[in-house]
Amino acid sequence: MRVLYFGTYERDYPRNAQVISCLRRAGVEVGERHVSVWEGRRHNWSAGAGAAARLGLAELELLRRPPADFDAVLVGYPGHFDLPAARRAARGRPVIFNPLVSLADTLVSDRGRFRAGSVAARAIAAVDRHALRAADLVVADTRAGADHLAELAGLPRERVEVAYVGAEERVFGPGWSPAEPLTVLFVGKLIPLHGVETVLAAARLAPELRFRLVGSGQLESLMRDRPANVDWIPWVDYEQLPEELHRAGGALGIFGTSEKAQRVIPNKAFQALACGAPLVTADTPGARELLADGESALLVPPGDAEALADALRSLAADPELARRLSAGGRAAYEARASEAVLGGRWRELVEQAVAGK
Repeated sequence: MRVLYFGTYERDYPRNAQVISCLRRAGVEVGERHVSVWEGRRHNWSAGAGAAARLGLAELELLRRPPADFDAVLVGYPGHFDLPAARRAARGRPVIFNPLVSLADTLVSDRGRFRAGSVAARAIAAVDRHALRAADLVVADTRAGADHLAELAGLPRERVEVAYVGAEERVFGPGWSPAEPLTVLFVGKLIPLHGVETVLAAARLAPELRFRLVGSGQLESLMRDRPANVDWIPWVDYEQLPEELHRAGGALGIFGTSEKAQRVIPNKAFQALACGAPLVTADTPGARELLADGESALLVPPGDAEALADALRSLAADPELARRLSAGGRAAYEARASEAVLGGRWRELVEQAVAGK
């Protein structure tokens, strides 16, 4: 079984690296046809003329005939503009799309880059629909996400399957040993999805707890007025994240209140579970697909700073609770989201697409 991983996808983004790793672990030969557009840009959802020019040149490059034979084309994230070139490259073979997100969901509903109902917002939604419909199979990261993508594009639900995000196991693995005093760790882009305002409000309500925030982005200005118990580090190398998670007393997921936040389980949640760090995240339909409150994570209402502060106080005051969440989270990861499990899942999806074609 041979798969061509195709497009302008961000090569070092965890979803892409992890899918390729899982497929190879499952015995699938993976080649890459990649033209760089997004690498090396920390805020890579740029919508300016420069990004449009880079993307246009990349799409022309992708139209060249790929050098090797393969059984299926898998378009990586972000790849919404790559589907025409992918269909041409496939030459009748199945095209699988790994979109991770809807562009409209991200740029309009969540980040507010474009006003809902505007010409730009409608154009972005049209790009979503055309990309999703052009694939023979779309793979979402949760069942809630799959339902949304199918509805967005008017696709039969059986054309949208699910494979969790997981974590790169060459980087993330067990070893949780919390340092004293207990520190609550937030890692991620400072964007509405992650609910950084809720995290900062919880820190103000629980001044006795230490918070370590790692990340930068759209809401970075909020860091200027952060409370005294919050340390902010704009950037940590990817390879150093396991060390951060291993010594954290608890790891924070997402707390945003958008519709998108209801559907996703972010990379950092899987990374925390893989490392055995006790996870605290929003109680959403997406999270409930994998996690059970009090067993594999502490789940709190989205946007509720007081509930988050109370949960973190409970975690700090009860080492047995922390150990139980560590073990339960790791067990949920191994059962549902490990590379061994997801490798089998991705191979099954490729075989399904090939058989259907």
